[in-house]
Amino acid sequence: MSFINRIFGGKAASNKDPKISFGRYSDAYKVPAQFAAWDKAQSLFEKERYLESYKAFMEYLRDEEEDNVRYNEVAGGLEFEIFQGSKKITGKATPYQVKAEAKIVKAESFNVGIMRRLLEQNFTLRYSRFALDEEGNIAIIFDTSTIDGSPYKLYYALQEVATKADKQDDLLLEEFKNLELVEASHLEPLPQHEKEVKYNFIKQSIERVVKEAERPDLQKNGYSSSVGYMLLDLIFKLDYLIKPEGFMMEILERTHRQYYEKDGLPTTKKNKILCNGLRELLRRPPEDFYKEMYRVKCTFGITHSVNHDRVANFIANELPTMDWYLNNGMHRMAMSIPGYIAGYCMFNYAVPAPDRTFLALYYQITEAEYFRDLGFQTSYYDSVNQTFNKRAIRKAINRIADTFKEKYPKLQPDTNILNYDNRPLFARSYLTMIRQLNLLKAV
Repeated sequence: MSFINRIFGGKAASNKDPKISFGRYSDAYKVPAQFAAWDKAQSLFEKERYLESYKAFMEYLRDEEEDNVRYNEVAGGLEFEIFQGSKKITGKATPYQVKAEAKIVKAESFNVGIMRRLLEQNFTLRYSRFALDEEGNIAIIFDTSTIDGSPYKLYYALQEVATKADKQDDLLLEEFKNLELVEASHLEPLPQHEKEVKYNFIKQSIERVVKEAERPDLQKNGYSSSVGYMLLDLIFKLDYLIKPEGFMMEILERTHRQYYEKDGLPTTKKNKILCNGLRELLRRPPEDFYKEMYRVKCTFGITHSVNHDRVANFIANELPTMDWYLNNGMHRMAMSIPGYIAGYCMFNYAVPAPDRTFLALYYQITEAEYFRDLGFQTSYYDSVNQTFNKRAIRKAINRIADTFKEKYPKLQPDTNILNYDNRPLFARSYLTMIRQLNLLKAV
């Protein structure tokens, strides 16, 4: 949400747009005060003023809009809480030691399958370990002496604890029914209307795309690469628009990994893997989706930062693929190419803030019905009449440019190249506009 909501929600008080987060959280968009806090933490640590260093480190992690990090000076040290998705990490730093842990699940008894799973997981961890706490909860724990606990080490250690804990609780609860969720009081369930809109979008999108992907004529006539674009476009779209937690997130990530594995499988088999994963989601009842739909706070991102050149080159390399489909009247397949491009960037990268915001607007335009059903007031596309709201689109683009003008003074999106004749042509021209952006920072 963050800066994207500030831009598109500038008139939230009047148009009453819902406060809904989209896409993966990234900690790449820190403000100058956070970078200053990092430098301060480093300097204080080198002077062996450990508790002061850790206090500055918490300021570095803290995202004011997320309210994701809280700390309190107590007798003998510093206590802190860090939120990551469905998990809360609690810890304490003293002049001699730092310790942090996240409770994951609780059970009256643990079977061999659970214990073996966690033992195997321990071999993959670099800083932390799964263990049983004093109350019999499965927890993930990290500790270190302060002399070895530099801000660098703390960052990567706490990132490991947070991201592993966030992923494991829902997966264990899905697989082992005797387990119970612990420390979930900080989770805020989504409104029922939002849950239903999201579930309907999941179900209808998967049914439509999988049916299209499994058409015999597409497989027989050598369109396997095209089918791959359609399926990956959907996976990325679901990840961005639904912002899934738990089992659904794991399915999307797993099928994505399997598709890109260099295992020698032909594209047709890769497509089958994607379809199977999506069908696995279709078999779940609505209640299983609803229980994973809640608002969360995050501290650590899982995507790595890239510059605008990476985004521009990716668009330049992939976008021409849609031309053949456009020329042959295959608009649905043509539309999946720019959708794949936008989704790939948002799924895999922490792109520069202007790129991220323009891509967020891309989804609001191309998935206008979904945003309308969620309660957003501005409609950028009328699917009944198949017409674009040109004025609203230009206004939104200019608002984004104005927001980032101080940091990127040469940011001047060329709205004249936008083609409103149909959705694929618009999508192509819009991504071309993004590719041509000048994101040279101010000196």
